[in-house]
Amino acid sequence: MTDMVIDMNESRLNTVAQLSAFLNGTLEVNFCAPADDCQRYAFIGTVLERFAYARLQRADRGVVRRYLERTTGYSRAQLTRLVQRWLDDPRLAKRYRSPVSGFSRKFTPADVILLAETDTLHGTLSGPATRCLMRRAWSLYADARYERLAHISVSHLYNLRGLSSYQSKRMHWTKTHGNAIPIGERRPPAPEGRPGFIRIDSVHQGDQDGLKGVYHINAVDCLTQFELVATCERISEAYLLPALHSLLEDFPFQVLGFHADNGSEYINHTVAKLLDKLRIEFTKSRPRQSNDNALAETKNAAIVRKHLGYAHIPQHHASAVNAFCRAFFNPYINFHRPCFFPTTITDSKGKSRKVYPLEAMMTPYEKLKSLPNAEHCLKSGMSFEALDAYAAATSDNEAAHQMNEARTHLFQTIYKRSKKAA
Repeated sequence: MTDMVIDMNESRLNTVAQLSAFLNGTLEVNFCAPADDCQRYAFIGTVLERFAYARLQRADRGVVRRYLERTTGYSRAQLTRLVQRWLDDPRLAKRYRSPVSGFSRKFTPADVILLAETDTLHGTLSGPATRCLMRRAWSLYADARYERLAHISVSHLYNLRGLSSYQSKRMHWTKTHGNAIPIGERRPPAPEGRPGFIRIDSVHQGDQDGLKGVYHINAVDCLTQFELVATCERISEAYLLPALHSLLEDFPFQVLGFHADNGSEYINHTVAKLLDKLRIEFTKSRPRQSNDNALAETKNAAIVRKHLGYAHIPQHHASAVNAFCRAFFNPYINFHRPCFFPTTITDSKGKSRKVYPLEAMMTPYEKLKSLPNAEHCLKSGMSFEALDAYAAATSDNEAAHQMNEARTHLFQTIYKRSKKAA
């Protein structure tokens, strides 16, 4: 439906009561005001003069303003300003106009180039310092080129530096700034006598002819030294996440904390999302604090490197190495290999130091059992009766013998396949 245009003669509305009745009777009518401001200003002046606006009561003035607001399309604030101007001077007219040729530029392109040259000479000083230099060049050394720039404001100086003509003449090089990643909290784990706060690190199994080897993921509990090693082809998301999930599931107790160094394989949103889903606290090492992840670094040398060596293992053998770790290696180091556990003593001067008594040496599993209320730390469905039966099924020597035989067979298989492939 097309809009209907009606020319209205409103000059017969001479009383405030008529205006009020008109407003109440035209609630559903939309008025289209003239586009020309001069015509609307003339209409406002005519209405105010016809109703003798200056002598009206406050309530009647409100009716007149609502009428003008409906018919002119101006806002209430704008009408208030126009009415006040009419009261001061009945000759209501526009006081502003748009510039014909735009605003003139005070500073020329040559001034911008001169500013760029000055910044190049002095190494881009601050705005006030650069302004002072240009004032000195004009007033003290009589350099006529700086006549306009000598009076520039500091804020507009920065505006000129942002122009493309300035940027094309002036290249400013800065050092690379570190990008802080808000993942994990920078502090060491605080077990407070509870198992489940693991420290984790990656061990790379050598390069050969430009080809990467497998990666071992070494996770060690802070309190009990319960250690699990998993192997994956790469430390990308597709390979690392399944290995991490398997490690977290294989611990006999609930994992409460996850501490890593600042390597990007762990400090990323994917790992953080996994830990957050499992309600595991995520911490990372502090700068210049080498002890934050020292336990995992020590186990890398004393456990992983000692038994798996430094030789290159091709990535396609990752599944075989991981099967060896789960079936032979992890059970041996947790149930049959003794570890030192520190004891803190305080001397007469109040100085504390750690000692490693021989009688405190035990396996990680024995350390777990020795904790107060240790049975409450186990996962649901896990019991010390089942773990004791598993630990007693083989002696320490038998477990070491089985692990060594399995490792020898594993490396023989890797060597034969690598030799044939070569």
